[in-house]
Amino acid sequence: MKYAVRRLLHSLLLLVGISVGSFLFADLAPGDFFSEMRLQPGVTPAAVEALRAQYALDRPLPVRYANWLASMARGEFGYSLTYRGPVGPLLRQRIPGTLSLTLSATLLAWLLAVPLGIWNASQRDRWTDSITKVILSILLSIPDILLTVILLLVAVESGWLPVGGMHSIGFDLLPAGARLKDTLTHMAVPVTVLVLGMLPVLVRHVRSAVSDCARSPFALAARAHGIGRRRLLFRHLLPAALNPLITLFGYSIGTLLSAGLLVEVLVGWPGLGPIFLEAILARDFPLVLGVVMSSATLLVAGNLVADLLLYRADPRIRTS
Repeated sequence: MKYAVRRLLHSLLLLVGISVGSFLFADLAPGDFFSEMRLQPGVTPAAVEALRAQYALDRPLPVRYANWLASMARGEFGYSLTYRGPVGPLLRQRIPGTLSLTLSATLLAWLLAVPLGIWNASQRDRWTDSITKVILSILLSIPDILLTVILLLVAVESGWLPVGGMHSIGFDLLPAGARLKDTLTHMAVPVTVLVLGMLPVLVRHVRSAVSDCARSPFALAARAHGIGRRRLLFRHLLPAALNPLITLFGYSIGTLLSAGLLVEVLVGWPGLGPIFLEAILARDFPLVLGVVMSSATLLVAGNLVADLLLYRADPRIRTS
């Protein structure tokens, strides 16, 4: 409990630092929501200043930051000028969509990366290892944008998968099984992009961790004592290789979350990505800050889970 509380306090302090930095950068950005109104004929500077005063944009920076923190404490996360309402309800509508993509891609990527990495480590210095390296390098070099466009073209031309959105028309009228199938088919393209983008990194790290443990003295001693390969792998090598993989787990959540925002925009997925882009273009900084803080909270929560798993897996951390 002491370790968990200490890591939780560290995470909260990190979120406070992110909020301060994000608010400062948003304030340093040129213009605000009403800047383009100055260019419209018939709109006087006095009218623009009156609107800025109405929404407290003319107040000093510390006052605006304190008001924003108070709105976060109430769950509002500020007032969106684009949607004419609190930011909190907008985030609560969009976060489940982003979480569904990120968690599904994380689970599928690790389910594929662990056996592939273990098999790749067993094929070290063979021709199959060389072919795998080439394939992973090609996947690693393809940008997520290009990969998304390619899969969208395949889906459109083949007609195998729906393109855009989370549900089809008439989704509410479908039975439960058909609704689940419809959602999964809409998730196929974005989840595939995220998995293929992250899979080469995960496979290489799993391969490296298992290979290093396989060449360690304790593994050589275990082989000398006649321990079989299967028992050596599952009872000794994989537990020893967990530390870097658990740390990589927290990193993978952050990577998939950031990549997911871009993929959501490209495929029209109703998550945080589309409203984040809209808020940036409209200079709706409360909505921008709300998306930033939501993404940062999800990332910090993922790393907190990874730290707790690392504490459970590594007795050296518990004894220290």
